[in-house]
Amino acid sequence: MRNGIPRRLLPGLAAVGLAFPGLAAPGLVSRGRAQAPAWPGRPVRIIIPFTPGGSNDVIARPLAERLHAKLGQPFVLENRPGAGSAVGVTLTAQAAPDGYTLLVTTSSVTAIGPVQGTGFDPAAELEAVALLARSPLVVLVPASSPLQDMAALVAAEKARPGSLHFASSGPGSTTHIVAELFNLRAGTKLQHVPYRGTAPALTDLVAGRVDVMFTTLAAASGQVRAGLLRILAYTGDDRPGDAPPAPSVKASGIEYEAAIWWGLFAPRGLPPGLLARLNAVVNEVVAEPAYARHLAAEGALPAPMAPPDFAGFLRREVAEMREVVAAARIRPD
Repeated sequence: MRNGIPRRLLPGLAAVGLAFPGLAAPGLVSRGRAQAPAWPGRPVRIIIPFTPGGSNDVIARPLAERLHAKLGQPFVLENRPGAGSAVGVTLTAQAAPDGYTLLVTTSSVTAIGPVQGTGFDPAAELEAVALLARSPLVVLVPASSPLQDMAALVAAEKARPGSLHFASSGPGSTTHIVAELFNLRAGTKLQHVPYRGTAPALTDLVAGRVDVMFTTLAAASGQVRAGLLRILAYTGDDRPGDAPPAPSVKASGIEYEAAIWWGLFAPRGLPPGLLARLNAVVNEVVAEPAYARHLAAEGALPAPMAPPDFAGFLRREVAEMREVVAAARIRPD
């Protein structure tokens, strides 16, 4: 241990040159002490392990506003980016499990350990409080592409293995991993072309410099509406009713399904009563029509779960992530 951080996490944090003395804010109760019955008795921070303005803010901000209205204390967003989200995730994992430090993050939390080689396991080191939303991704090709469906994509790749290239927003990103999962399930060898962000990747996809990209509909909606990109398929069956029509990958006979999801987490060891209360009030918010409209901005749907179900879901996601990262030998940039 160094400054309370497990040694296996230090390599992922070294990239930003940070150590975290005194991670728990003044006044937080220590691990093992009884949970005060008056929670929340002061403001609660929600850590976002990414820069401001992304999908996590879109998901977390209306949640924080509704929790404030329901519980009477501010829920304050705190963006703590760095090391592929490991900085903010570690701050959460090392905070006191008293309900005053929470985390909203995406399915990318399952990649921290396998991609960075730290061994970090969110299923073991975070409390899975509530699944908030899920969204399938879209498989996109340039409008001029001769590929008309997923069967044609697979056939073209297998006729000339390695001849087709997929874009991603960077090594180890969700857009990288879901495409490598497709390679694994479909037996294809689509070649990875990493970019520094989604925008330049989409620009080259529109120009036909790469053949395909797996990304969120929200990220590419402008190019899809303008007729510059075409949706071959969704990576799952569930999607908002106003999403453009297209089949799922599974409908093409390929046993493949993937989604980006957003969840609420707490430090491990949250008292059971507080865990149940948090889950219940969050699920109330997620069930509200107004919140569903916020989710639609990300092409997402509400996905409430009880804590045991979310914990089991998380364990399965971590296992699949390890399988994909090992098979594709994914490493951070």
